[in-house]
Amino acid sequence: MYPGTFDPVTNGHHELVRRAADIFDELVVAVAASPRKAPLFSLGERMALAREVLAGLPNVRVDGYSGLTVEYAAAHGLQVVIRGLRAVSDFEYEFQLASMNRHLHAGIETMFMTPAAQYTFVSSSLVREVAALGGNVDEFVHPCVGEALRRRFGQAQAGRP
Repeated sequence: MYPGTFDPVTNGHHELVRRAADIFDELVVAVAASPRKAPLFSLGERMALAREVLAGLPNVRVDGYSGLTVEYAAAHGLQVVIRGLRAVSDFEYEFQLASMNRHLHAGIETMFMTPAAQYTFVSSSLVREVAALGGNVDEFVHPCVGEALRRRFGQAQAGRP
């Protein structure tokens, strides 16, 4: 499974999912409710956007969940949690998270994947910030996500407030 808030799903997420889908027979992209993060898009909206973006990947299924990621994985018989590492700075937190997950459910492994070079700086929070300030995020997100961001921030065209 590849869990995340996906607020919004980016081209970096898509690229990682595409590569992970080549490794696994089935991949669950698990969209976390994450109410403490106060997401821009609702869980339903984030799931719908992820489904549209990932529609061309036949062995990928999008699902939503709340609570502990490792509990979701265990409840659904999933054995691997995929985590993306954009930079060395991500590793310490992700290592701690993987260690806690292993402590909670020893049979579930964490697999780290790094993005393609052109996505190492792309994050959902940065995309939201640029879009909120009227910047053009079209090269970082699928067209449906760009349109959803423009609608959310009341912008008629890409890059124009």
